[in-house]
Amino acid sequence: QLVESGGGSVQAGGSLRLSCVAAGHTFNTYIMGWFRQTPEKERDFVAAVSWSGGSTRYADSVKERFTISRDNAKNTVYLQMNSLKPEDTAVYYCAAAPLEVPEGLRAPMDRYEYWGQGTQVTVSS
Repeated sequence: QLVESGGGSVQAGGSLRLSCVAAGHTFNTYIMGWFRQTPEKERDFVAAVSWSGGSTRYADSVKERFTISRDNAKNTVYLQMNSLKPEDTAVYYCAAAPLEVPEGLRAPMDRYEYWGQGTQVTVSS
């Protein structure tokens, strides 16, 4: 129901924009998040956006480089990634959490009920 796209290979300092389209379900009233995972690490939080798009939260490692946004009319959430570093290399997943989760944008991963299949991002030095 969530389909990511936009991953690929890029050199350090470059940019990519990931998209996540929701199909078969309306996620306009869901918190949307991006997570990433490498073979060596557990899945980590990257960014989250409120249902309206008015509030956002980022992991410290991506602040001021990544921007999360959403277009509810298109049922799509985006992750604009600038100034990419080799340590950003990972599989990126989008996910949706119900609006009523008490933690809001700080909701832990297990609060997210819907997940995409992931898209690979590779940053070379």
